[in-house]
Amino acid sequence: MVGRMHHGPDPMLATIVACILLAFLLGAAARAMKLPTILGYIAAGIIIGPYTPGFVAEHGLVSAMAELGVALLLFSVGLHFRPADLLAVRRVAVPGALGQIALATALGAVVGAVALGLAFGAALAFGMALAISSTAVATRALEERGRLGSEAGRIALGWLVMQDLVVVFALVMLPATAGATQAGGEGALLYELGKAALSLVAFIGVMWLFGRRALPWLLVRVARGGSRELFTLAVLAMALGVAFLASTLFGVSFALGAFFAGVVLGESDLGHQAAAEAMPMQRIFAAIFFVSVGMLLDPAAVMAQPLAGAAAVLVVLLAIAGGTFALLLLLRVHPRTAAIVAGSLGQIGEFSFLLTEVAVRQQILPDTVRGPVLVAAVATILLTPLLLRAAEAAAPRLERSARLALWRGERRPRRILSAGDAPATGHAVVVGSGRVGAMVIGALRRHGLPVVAVEENRAAAERLVAAGTAAIWGDATRPEVLEAAALDRARLLVVALPGAVEARAVLALARAANPAIHVVIRTHSDEEAVLMEAEEGVGLVMMGEREVALGMADYAMQHLGVPPAAAQQTVDALRRRQLAG
Repeated sequence: MVGRMHHGPDPMLATIVACILLAFLLGAAARAMKLPTILGYIAAGIIIGPYTPGFVAEHGLVSAMAELGVALLLFSVGLHFRPADLLAVRRVAVPGALGQIALATALGAVVGAVALGLAFGAALAFGMALAISSTAVATRALEERGRLGSEAGRIALGWLVMQDLVVVFALVMLPATAGATQAGGEGALLYELGKAALSLVAFIGVMWLFGRRALPWLLVRVARGGSRELFTLAVLAMALGVAFLASTLFGVSFALGAFFAGVVLGESDLGHQAAAEAMPMQRIFAAIFFVSVGMLLDPAAVMAQPLAGAAAVLVVLLAIAGGTFALLLLLRVHPRTAAIVAGSLGQIGEFSFLLTEVAVRQQILPDTVRGPVLVAAVATILLTPLLLRAAEAAAPRLERSARLALWRGERRPRRILSAGDAPATGHAVVVGSGRVGAMVIGALRRHGLPVVAVEENRAAAERLVAAGTAAIWGDATRPEVLEAAALDRARLLVVALPGAVEARAVLALARAANPAIHVVIRTHSDEEAVLMEAEEGVGLVMMGEREVALGMADYAMQHLGVPPAAAQQTVDALRRRQLAG
């Protein structure tokens, strides 16, 4: 009997290999060009999609893997969801994010109705897709600029958490809206919305009563078994199993079920390890989700809608970046902080694609909306670093604006807090009281040395005063604030700010106020360290990773018998060599 001839690999196997290989190659290429890897994944999908010549992937298989990617993405969001992040900035993030989403949705709906001819409900869904920032891009942009731990970073994280909650709500409402549209009538809409709400409440009730006890209990039993492989499988089984049961028994979307599984596990003491185990699979399948987005994109259709794409970009820039800035000012946030938050959030990304795909799958939106959404995402992701840089550059000018200060009700740009009388002369001024600044302040106070802290966060400044440290609340890049710290009579300035732009601004003001002052400053890169070392009067430049490495080397040498003086000479030589290199 003659066996059947086999010509090439199985189409499903070829699809999996093509997705992963091209996602890696084009993602790496995007990263090499300092672009988000999302753009490389989408490009990979365009290449293996049906609208470009050559190999065409099995779309059904890619869609199934993409649905797993979305579920794992929301599972990861649930694992990292912390109500405390939102509560810490609730007075700003909750009303601000809701107002920004409403504004962007309204403007996007106008674009959808005028440029794409969408009906009212579809236009609102299109507007919602243009209203949600990319968590991955925004947090990475803030982290690269050293802003994630600042007040602007905390507000941005709270804002993003609020946006995530709106996405979760939208994932419940979209299928209900689709069902009502097919049934027709206002009564059908109310019925479908009520049905969706009851299903969601029932599912949340089950998860609250049983899931938050049963899932961590099972995971603890698996962890005690000592098998890393079984623990990883248990995490994925719980994420996908809960998602499947939510979809099958309660009619809740697959992705939403995974989100609540993540929230439940995130509350347990195993949440951090569960997140670590799920992360590799989440990244792989999330990449495949973006590949699937690219596969569905027809480049010719995108080129045929240039005005819709350009209008979508303008909506994101005006309604998210501009709207966020204006709302933060109305909420009495400092113009500098407002500008940085707005610059970091001025893009759309993964959740916009998710909302678009769900709406298309539910036949709320036509296929043609993918093009404008993709154009808006790619353009605004590329513009995010430029927006953030421009916001940082414009922030000092905004803060000096008398009109803005008057609008915000400020008569003076600074407030002084004191713990006893501030030192008259010969003291140290420490700018920034985060982890680095707090340690410096603690060391100086331990030896009874006079110190004045300058802190932009009011609550942090009040904590310093309560602990007995003289503190000034205000922005150290403003001359009046440093004047209040008596910088002209100080002996030492320690700049412990996370951002290089502010650090250089403080250094310039310090030079003008006290040319003889000795300066210690922190940086985040070797390039910044070289620039700071060249500044006159800078006694020590600390670059985090370098100093950690030198500290470990110093400890290792002394532990192995090298005399302390000789070890210090080696550390100094290594520091000079790295700076020279």
